[in-house]
Amino acid sequence: MKRVMLLILTNVAVMVVLLVMTRLLGLDQFLTAQGLDLFALAGFSLVIGFGGAFISLLISKPMAKFSTKCQVIEQPRNADEAWLVHTVQKFADKAGIGMPEVAIYQGAPNAFATGAFKNSALVAVSTGLLQSMTRDEVEAVLGHEVAHIANGDMVTLTLIQGVMNTFVVFLSRVIGYIVDRVVLRNQSEAPGIGYWVTTIVMDIVLGILAAIIVSWFSRQREFRADAGAAQLMGRKQPMINALARLGGLQPGQLPKEMQAMGISGGGMRKWFSSHPPIAERIAALQQQQG
Repeated sequence: MKRVMLLILTNVAVMVVLLVMTRLLGLDQFLTAQGLDLFALAGFSLVIGFGGAFISLLISKPMAKFSTKCQVIEQPRNADEAWLVHTVQKFADKAGIGMPEVAIYQGAPNAFATGAFKNSALVAVSTGLLQSMTRDEVEAVLGHEVAHIANGDMVTLTLIQGVMNTFVVFLSRVIGYIVDRVVLRNQSEAPGIGYWVTTIVMDIVLGILAAIIVSWFSRQREFRADAGAAQLMGRKQPMINALARLGGLQPGQLPKEMQAMGISGGGMRKWFSSHPPIAERIAALQQQQG
């Protein structure tokens, strides 16, 4: 709950910073004189930029269950399921978080953790991962996912995404208004074609820059979760072995909105990738002490 409050307060702070910047630069008086209500735009940007990210966070767990058709282990039916639940419980206790739901889904090797709150999250592993890895390696993957939960990565990623969305919505419309009124000298009360075209173009350009920033953060959290798995297990070799194994497998593709949550993922280019290359993750672990 603390991180959710931080998410809300940070996004409000972002809008305050943007409004202060326009005041310091003298843009507020100019834009207000041209008919742009900055406070209304700030509120709109906050709702659109932060609202979508926040709603996505709140529904992340039910959407993950629906999209992967994973089966939550309510009562273990065999020794393997009992081991999975016991292992996640052990790591959750060690990390100081509530017991996550544990689930299995049909698919190629992958795993993910999701949920809006640390104490009611979900950890899911694929049948392909269970069949392809040794128990030590699966345990390391589970530790990696529990580390994501303990680090609050789902909320923090939503925070970063919301901040970026808010900046994009606000700045693209301010720039669009300036182009429409100053460059194209639109004198009508309603925004002209210059506003709409510029806003669309800036939404795309700024959205690309925002995606690069969000992807960079996502890659950093994977390094932290790898290190967290090693810490939870008390040794780093199982995580190194699990990553090496993943490097030799064709990872299962999660739905697009869930790719950043998986143990393995990618992107069109390195700058847009949600996960670092396997070799870099192994090298980072090898450089760790202990």
